[in-house]
Amino acid sequence: MKRFYRLMLGKGSEYANNCFSGNFVGVYFGIDLDLTGRFHETWKDFNKEFIPIYLKNRPNKKKVAAGLACATVWVVSYFMKIGDIVLCPNGSGSYLVGEVEGDYYYQAGQILPHRRRVKWYPTLIERSTLSDALRHSTGTIGTYCDITKYAEEIESLIGGQRPPTILSTDATIEDASEFALEKHLEEFLVKNWSQTELGKKYNIYEEEGELVGQQYPTDTGNIDILAISKDKKVLLVVELKKGRASDNVVGQVQRYMGYVKEELAESNQHVHGVIIALEDDIKIKRALAVASNIEFYRYQVSFKLYKN
Repeated sequence: MKRFYRLMLGKGSEYANNCFSGNFVGVYFGIDLDLTGRFHETWKDFNKEFIPIYLKNRPNKKKVAAGLACATVWVVSYFMKIGDIVLCPNGSGSYLVGEVEGDYYYQAGQILPHRRRVKWYPTLIERSTLSDALRHSTGTIGTYCDITKYAEEIESLIGGQRPPTILSTDATIEDASEFALEKHLEEFLVKNWSQTELGKKYNIYEEEGELVGQQYPTDTGNIDILAISKDKKVLLVVELKKGRASDNVVGQVQRYMGYVKEELAESNQHVHGVIIALEDDIKIKRALAVASNIEFYRYQVSFKLYKN
């Protein structure tokens, strides 16, 4: 099956023009090794081998940063298949559109040395033409995100057609309007984190001054927000209900917490969770009554009109 990705080409798309003129996409993350023949079938197995190598070469880094780096290199270098489509921000409000047409190759000493050859389409996709759902998905922080669930919309945009409005294609969504509202809430939380109750105790996870904690990838999906306590002793998994069935969101938070505990947390760190929803939810409260280290928060939407 053809997959679709949003891929950043350097911090702030600084290498977009180089990649476009050179017909490639790539990543780096400070991994100075030719990985030809060294990829595993799963990124969990790849991480198991290469996280220790990464940390040995960069002793100042933590497991969270190492896990993100190795997983991203695996996805771009190996998991992306020939024929997959990449949407790459060009830094000017548009996306370059390319089709992967070659296997992994390594260019030592060059920018983004872990590369894939691509064929760039003559089409630019303006960010303003994306549906709200796709725009929020592509706007998440991180080097890449899988946007395959918007394949039909992206194909329409590539063909120059404006697609119909799409709120969500997730089968677990019970309330589409709540889903749309809480996608906006995620962006609001990230941008205004320091002013929230959670922001008093936690910071969204950063790596070299860049936020990497929004939509942090795991082997069971992406964590909405991964944060760390100001004393560095607690990793916090924050999940917005997004209109999903209560049992789904509680189970998902527990799976994410299990991943963080087993794969990311240092020996002296604990893992906590937070679920945020619009409405009071008795099903979530009952489930959390026997689930340790998970808290439930509600949010309120305030709207006022002022006469000029």
